[in-house]
Amino acid sequence: MIIRTALLHSKKIFTVLVLLTISMTIYAQEESEGAAIPLDHFYAKPKGDNAFRKLLSKLHFGLSTGYGRTFYSQDLGDYALLQQQDSTPLIFDKGVNISGGSVPNGYRYWFNTVNQSDNVPYTGNDFLISSDSADLTFKAPGTSIPLTTTVHIELMDKYKIGGGFQFEYHRVGQFKAVNFSDTVASITPNFGSTFFKRYFLILGAKVYRYYEYTLAVDAQIGAYKLSSKFDKSLIDKGVYVNLGVTIERELSEYFTAFVRPSFDYKNYTISLPESSSSINTSMNALYIGLGVTYRIPELRRCFLKQCTTQVNHQHGNGLYRSRIHPFYKKQNPHHGENYPRLIKYKRKNRKKMDPY
Repeated sequence: MIIRTALLHSKKIFTVLVLLTISMTIYAQEESEGAAIPLDHFYAKPKGDNAFRKLLSKLHFGLSTGYGRTFYSQDLGDYALLQQQDSTPLIFDKGVNISGGSVPNGYRYWFNTVNQSDNVPYTGNDFLISSDSADLTFKAPGTSIPLTTTVHIELMDKYKIGGGFQFEYHRVGQFKAVNFSDTVASITPNFGSTFFKRYFLILGAKVYRYYEYTLAVDAQIGAYKLSSKFDKSLIDKGVYVNLGVTIERELSEYFTAFVRPSFDYKNYTISLPESSSSINTSMNALYIGLGVTYRIPELRRCFLKQCTTQVNHQHGNGLYRSRIHPFYKKQNPHHGENYPRLIKYKRKNRKKMDPY
């Protein structure tokens, strides 16, 4: 009996040793030559990314509108001003001799074009002031509604570089003298509204992130184009600079909403006929922009119409994005988020016995 029991134990030990040897042999073979039955017999390896589509996915397209407030300002430090009754003010070179009782050469309008007046008489009842004795500055408000389109790329998910175009509806208010406003008449522009155009380069960087919110600082540097209501033969303008802070809310990996307060620095000079001098008009402005940006998805949409997968997934050797997950909703890496809140927790169903 003892011998029989010993033989049984010996067989069991031998069987275990044989199985262990076979397992170690298979493991060694897998390590050196690969699995005897590789997984790619069951799972197809996904194809490489489409290089062109991957390049397009780096582009961010933006569309925004908003409201702008322009602060027009004209410094007439080289001129004198004559205000006659029931007339618009007349400016002229403060070095001109008017001892003969008239202004030989002056200007009654100098905003978007110039209206010249010669040999304007004046009497002791008229108001006459020179910039040597007082500050002659005219200011006016302006309002704008811009429509802006942009395209940019983000380097290292931080730095922005791109360009844009802006079409702006604009209205200008009355120009009023900062001093002597009760005596000096205001000047009304000779047009009601106009349109401006801009072309600009975008440079910026993201400086702070809090969950789905991102804070970025950026600058727009470019040129602006005045409408045909401005006499461009008399106007000389340069580049403009717009500095802003962009607060972004990432709604998904493709779609972002943002608010952008910014400030514009721009101006132009208008030359006065029969004079070697010119007048500088400052057009600094404050803007509040509201808009969205969209990035082209790197993966194509799933080709199966009946597919209800909400996350990026694989069919055969191809990778696809969901057909049913909206591009404007955040995508969880493990499961889709079409319905992140259960129906029974929605406000309209809170007091129902059977919310379903």
